[in-house]
Amino acid sequence: MNRSVVTGIARISLTLSVLPFAADANPREAGADLAAAYGKLPLAFQENLGQADPRVRFTARGLGMDVFLTETAGILALAGDRPEGLRSLRAGGTRAGSRPVRRESAVVRMRLVGGAAAARPVGLEALPGTANYFLGDDPSRWRTDVPTYAKVKFPDVYPGVDLVFHGKQRQLEYDFVVAPGADPGSIRVAFDGADQLRVNEDGDLVLTIAGRELVQRRPLAYEEDGGVRRPLTSGARREVGASYVIVGKGEVAFRVSKRDPARRLVIDPVLAYSTYLGGAFNDEVWGIAVDRWGNALVAGETLSTDFPEVNPVQSSHGGGTYDAFVAKLDAAGGALVYATYLGGSAEDGAAGIAVDHAGNAYVTGNTASVDFPIANPFQSAYGGAVDAFVAKLDPRGTALVYATYLGGSAGDGAVGIAVDRSGNAYVTGGTGSTDFPTANPFQPAGRGGGDAFAAKLDPRGTALTYSTYLGGSGGDVGSAIAVDRWGRAHVTGNTSSDDFPTVNALQPARGSKSWEADAFVALLGRDGRALHYSTYLGGSGFEEGTGIAVDPLCGAYVTGNTWSVDFPTANPLQPASGEGGGDAFVARLACWGDRLVYSTYLGGSAEDSGNGIAVDGWGDAHVTGFTYSTDFPTADPLQPATRGNGDAFVARIKPRGDAFAYSTYLGGSSFDAANAIAVDTRGNAYVAGVTLSTDFPTEGPLQASAAGAADAFVAKVSPAASASPLSLHEAAGDD
Repeated sequence: MNRSVVTGIARISLTLSVLPFAADANPREAGADLAAAYGKLPLAFQENLGQADPRVRFTARGLGMDVFLTETAGILALAGDRPEGLRSLRAGGTRAGSRPVRRESAVVRMRLVGGAAAARPVGLEALPGTANYFLGDDPSRWRTDVPTYAKVKFPDVYPGVDLVFHGKQRQLEYDFVVAPGADPGSIRVAFDGADQLRVNEDGDLVLTIAGRELVQRRPLAYEEDGGVRRPLTSGARREVGASYVIVGKGEVAFRVSKRDPARRLVIDPVLAYSTYLGGAFNDEVWGIAVDRWGNALVAGETLSTDFPEVNPVQSSHGGGTYDAFVAKLDAAGGALVYATYLGGSAEDGAAGIAVDHAGNAYVTGNTASVDFPIANPFQSAYGGAVDAFVAKLDPRGTALVYATYLGGSAGDGAVGIAVDRSGNAYVTGGTGSTDFPTANPFQPAGRGGGDAFAAKLDPRGTALTYSTYLGGSGGDVGSAIAVDRWGRAHVTGNTSSDDFPTVNALQPARGSKSWEADAFVALLGRDGRALHYSTYLGGSGFEEGTGIAVDPLCGAYVTGNTWSVDFPTANPLQPASGEGGGDAFVARLACWGDRLVYSTYLGGSAEDSGNGIAVDGWGDAHVTGFTYSTDFPTADPLQPATRGNGDAFVARIKPRGDAFAYSTYLGGSSFDAANAIAVDTRGNAYVAGVTLSTDFPTEGPLQASAAGAADAFVAKVSPAASASPLSLHEAAGDD
């Protein structure tokens, strides 16, 4: 369901999600194939200048469907089924007995019952591109510079009601925009050509058409005074119930609770799922990743000897106080694909996780165990004190592809991990060892006080492509790492070194002149032998970089924490510190690190912490952490107010950094903190951390209640239409 904000009017927003496969086909495979082909393309409406039937005014090609808008109806032509065995052929082989299955395309006609006989549609929000059609060898039939639009509006389809088609990521969406005083109960939509129409147990409208399904998620809305944002307790907002009603064969109406027509209706982000995850003692997630099928993979540490296990590679706690754990939740969040301990007889904890295209999980963290489970290791022996570890689990979680120590004779720890398209793993952390393993290093030796490191392991885990110290004569640690499509590692962390290696620096000198640290951001070349840029990022107080992400054009997005009133800002969403003992910050660096696209504080009047960041295909930054502030900045929130002594937060910031798509609290009546975030190609945010609340908000949970004093949590937040017109709860799986 699309969630939208329109001042002074009400908007009922709907999304059609297509399941374009036979009823007995594998939806996960179909979703993966389709998303690979169409996942990142926008939905554009082309004006018909003669390239289509003259009755058609606008056309669009969506995910699994073609759309034709006439003056009286929207016609949706669903594509025929893909050939059986196509996926296995792409993988380089054939499957025994595979054969092409040919089914005719299905057509469904969406028309308004009792509406205007001919509402002349108009294109809105012209897109920069145009289309060209060269039909045959007759130039008179050619059509060039065909305009394209982001939206098509049908005005006054009912008295005071407009119909607007739009969409993104190949998903068709349409809004009924209801003016003050107009009656949403007058709207009735018929779907001619649908074999079956039903409302499922979740309130979604499901159309079955030739063995395929179109799904419209249930309406969810609240009213708000125009432009005024106050907590729910102030009375500024009121929840408005909305639901589908099947009123005749193939016809649907809307039931909307009594509402104040002077208020605007806001349809918000939704909690797709949220669940506890833990045993009888303390459990916490430190890293999260999402695979191309929408499965969430999490890693962390647990004290619990009864942590939930499914298909484990290690079925019992190793014996130390803490063990690492790795778990994979299915796309609906209601079941574990696998969950396993990972550790030896001493202390072990996982700090980061990444996933490759095949679904293999790459995990890193720290171990004090001489008997940590290893497999095909680069370093088979424990180095001493504490070592980092790196492990790769197969997609089912039942086997270690490799697991290796990574460390010298002093203390070493890994915090962040990333993986490239070839299966190379990139790891960062900190080391106090003078004999930390290096290979092809940019900096072959530590310089005192503890150094950051960056290392790249080959896909088999048996060799270091490179491994390098990164630091000065003070204390330095790497906190997070991301890899761009050219195989270059982007690293952030913090440094108290005045001589931290800088190259092409945006900020060449440390902002703090005391013992306090600055954040740093660095870009290593593909072979690890050189820095493309390396810069301090900080003011006169303390800073730390905690999370980093990279967009397709190699721009780096960084989050962390600042105690400086003079933290460097640019085009800020929040130009000044909340002065509450520390704020989160979010910064976007241009590709070569030579300028800040934006840099902003993020926080209220108490302490706030930015812990993780991810970036989607539109350049929106998804940020998470925790806040003690009762006035943390929110926008279209899922949860508008704090509920306890510290809540998690989730925020989505638009590409220029000048506005929120949404920003929300997430928590119960005790302390809650989000430590990590991942985002899929449809803009869904996957958040994980720890909760001490027995009333943490859950939705469709795998584990509905807390099992211990502190449990891990995993939540999926689907985006608001006001943030980006994305479809929510996608039927074909979140790829």
